[in-house]
Amino acid sequence: MTGSTEDLQKRDKFKKIRTVIATVLIFLYNSLGDSMEKYKTVEREANDFFIEKKSRFIGYAKPVNTQDEAIQFINKIKSKHWDATHNVYAYVLRENNIQRYSDDGEPSGTAGVPVLDVLLKENLVDVCVVATRYFGGTLLGAGGLVRAYSHTSKIAVEAAGIITMAKCSILEAEVDYSFYERLNSLLSSFGANVIDTQFADNVKVKLSVKKDKQEELNTKLIDISNGKYSFKYLNSEFAKV
Repeated sequence: MTGSTEDLQKRDKFKKIRTVIATVLIFLYNSLGDSMEKYKTVEREANDFFIEKKSRFIGYAKPVNTQDEAIQFINKIKSKHWDATHNVYAYVLRENNIQRYSDDGEPSGTAGVPVLDVLLKENLVDVCVVATRYFGGTLLGAGGLVRAYSHTSKIAVEAAGIITMAKCSILEAEVDYSFYERLNSLLSSFGANVIDTQFADNVKVKLSVKKDKQEELNTKLIDISNGKYSFKYLNSEFAKV
């Protein structure tokens, strides 16, 4: 599947531009390091597809935290679509600022890089995308491939849902059933996210809230419960906000 001389020139130009963009983004990630207080990723594993000139493109996206998780996901999709013409992939990790991609047999720079570009332009990390193609018999050319794989990555990410993760305080409160609705209203007003709720003799709620709201939230709980309840601090971690 080779393109014309003009296509090849355009492809080389695109590759140089993307290399510059990727280098700048890597520098920024390295500058931020572990001090990054928030980041964007995808919420869940999901997929979507479209057809371009009889070629079927299927985009898969999944949140991953390590290179091993990314590779496992890639291998799972490759195994599922063992008969596909190409299984292109790209992933970006916070861990060691890793960025990887593969064209999987497509002309260099026309597949893996466009998939990666979508992740970089959306400022996504801890995410892996696999773009599967079943060739339909019509050549798309270099420009057509770039557009097709970019679109595949984009619809996969959209299906998976973009979320923001921020450093949050993980808290826990145990209240009686008569106070449970008031607690839920309080959490909602502070934008807190409930992680787990256990119903036993009392109701135990585990939640995440932005670190800068923790003290105010606890003060408010003590106030509206007349000192009966307060939050127990568990730990600090990245959580959806």
